Amino acid sequence: MSILTVNAGSSTLKFSLYPYTDQQVLPQILSGCIEGLEPGGAPQLTWLWQGKYHARDLHFEPGPAFAQALHSLRQLLGELDGVTTPTVVAHRVVHGGKQYRSSVLVDDKVLADLTGLISLAPLHQPHNLEGIRAFTQAFDQVPQVACFDTAFHSTLPEVNYRFALPEVLFKQGLRRYGFHGLSYQYVMGALQQHTERAKGRVLMAHLGNGASLCAARNGNSCATTMGFSALDGLMMGTRTGSLDAGVMLYLLERGWDHDRLQQLLYKQSGLLGVSCMSADMRHLRQDHSDSARLAIEMFVYRIVYESGAMMACLQGLDVLAFSGGIGEHDVNLRREVTRRLGWMGVEIDADLNTQATRHAIMAIHTPASRVEVWVVPTDEGIVCAREAAQLINR
Repeated sequence: MSILTVNAGSSTLKFSLYPYTDQQVLPQILSGCIEGLEPGGAPQLTWLWQGKYHARDLHFEPGPAFAQALHSLRQLLGELDGVTTPTVVAHRVVHGGKQYRSSVLVDDKVLADLTGLISLAPLHQPHNLEGIRAFTQAFDQVPQVACFDTAFHSTLPEVNYRFALPEVLFKQGLRRYGFHGLSYQYVMGALQQHTERAKGRVLMAHLGNGASLCAARNGNSCATTMGFSALDGLMMGTRTGSLDAGVMLYLLERGWDHDRLQQLLYKQSGLLGVSCMSADMRHLRQDHSDSARLAIEMFVYRIVYESGAMMACLQGLDVLAFSGGIGEHDVNLRREVTRRLGWMGVEIDADLNTQATRHAIMAIHTPASRVEVWVVPTDEGIVCAREAAQLINR
């Protein structure tokens, strides 16, 4: 039996295949991605199978690219020895709203409910749901499971998830939800397997094109930087992070409409907007312009700034964990952030920080550090697979 996990984006389809028994989900045997699904893109399928990397250019006919990408994935599954139709397909879905606090089997009502949340996550939710619909048609009779990035934050206290808005708006769903929950669920589980201190006060930093912080106590989320939408909190690749609402009022007064504002907030700001050149931290590190330097400094500053608020909520700190594409790969960023948190007793070993890789969880703090510091390569796929296995077993 096997579980296929899917993360459908605007231009990519990421997938992994996990064997499972009635007792446990086993390590993945296949992972890959189909890229270039945007209009005018050059579709390519890449996959890792039996320790070997493979790539294949795809040639699509005019028409919906996603359906053709799914056909290519099914062809690939048929070509691999020992791989059959998956027993269940598990989808990462960014927003579950206040209704879905844990993973669910998808039916028409679930799809309708999740469609109603598109305006809360317009960059991700439509593509997540498109993936569910396409896989439902392609794998007839195979259960589809939705796993939510918001679910991990269902333990947030009311003082954190409420906005200072009228009660009538709160009842309409205007509240803090939090995101990156599948990543945080994995990171927390990994930390608890490696250190007793993970049962205490933990600050997790998921840093990538999307970025957020999560403060957890006893393994439960108690504060997070993302809120009603995936715009709040930290500066990101193309998203603003926290922004004075008065800026929106100012732009509205000058004739900006909804679509133009949405484009600004989600796709033209963040590292890209400040640097005027790239949303990719790797490119910014290689560029020596003043704008690239400022973008990096602002990114680090916001992490440190928001970390202070998270630690105040926790009343201290026992463990700091870095994950996500930037958090796992950028040695300089980890050094810069931890140096500025030195007042909290955070101290890392320079050699260990350099040695930390994406392939294994690793502690990088010195023996003298009052706070443990870990680099945890996240795996949202296996979290989705485990959630799906539990639902199917029940």
